[in-house]
Amino acid sequence: MSLQQVINRIGLGCLLLFVTGCNLEKDIDVVVPAYTPELVVECYLQAGEIPRLSVVESGAYLPTATGTDQPTITLPTATTPTLGIGINGITIQVPVDVTVRLTLPSGQVVPLVFAPGIDPVTRKVFTHIGTAPLAMQPGQRFELDVRDTRDRHVTGTASVPAFIPIDTVRYEFNGVSGPNRQANILTRWTDPAATADYYYLLLNRVSEPNDDSGDYLLNDQLFNGQTYTAPTTYRFTPGDTITATLYHLEQAHYNFQQSVLGAVSANGNPFAQPARIRSTVQGGLGVFTVLVADRRTVILK
Repeated sequence: MSLQQVINRIGLGCLLLFVTGCNLEKDIDVVVPAYTPELVVECYLQAGEIPRLSVVESGAYLPTATGTDQPTITLPTATTPTLGIGINGITIQVPVDVTVRLTLPSGQVVPLVFAPGIDPVTRKVFTHIGTAPLAMQPGQRFELDVRDTRDRHVTGTASVPAFIPIDTVRYEFNGVSGPNRQANILTRWTDPAATADYYYLLLNRVSEPNDDSGDYLLNDQLFNGQTYTAPTTYRFTPGDTITATLYHLEQAHYNFQQSVLGAVSANGNPFAQPARIRSTVQGGLGVFTVLVADRRTVILK
């Protein structure tokens, strides 16, 4: 056999391997283990505001296709006391048999009634609400008790963090003129030296309430007891009105936020390790915490 014949046969073999390799795909059915729904609680307490809480049921990671893009509603029954709201193939289950009690630092127990609505400021949906604004002082402790008629019971505790003020919020332009002229934001505060502290810094444009122009999750390991400046990149434009909000967090809330960021990063990434949410509650999933924040607003001129 000549050299040219060997080359031709090798080339033909590679071509056949390529063609047949394109048909090596095979659909298989993966048996997903049965999933037991849990109560998912989200509750953020703030001084001077009426307490609100949302509670839903967790669901399987892979939604069940409904075959329609139209919203669907499944009404509660005696055996399944949940309201099902289907949107784009995903169904949110809202249990209607949940009792919520909030224990104040004084020991007074305050029931939160089932009255679903939307917060007019944050646009967040809630399922339960109190009747009076909360008063609170640093170090005080609140307790949460959530239970339904199916023996599911979620509890949580949250302390009031100390108020950490923002020292300054300033901006600097990049020195470029025209449409490429942009500014960065520098938020500065002083960290207490005697404690381990955790922060969440949120920047947003006032014209867009749900805008997320930048959020930063920080601990004070590298600047304990020092003044710290958090800079952004040059991405804001002249005329923007920017609000900087600095939250002082409990460690459990900081861990929860970290786990949420990790889960978002891992979702859909085949090379990432699965990430589990580190809840601040027991007996279910979710977060119960007290929000203490300082805010400053600047107009970029």
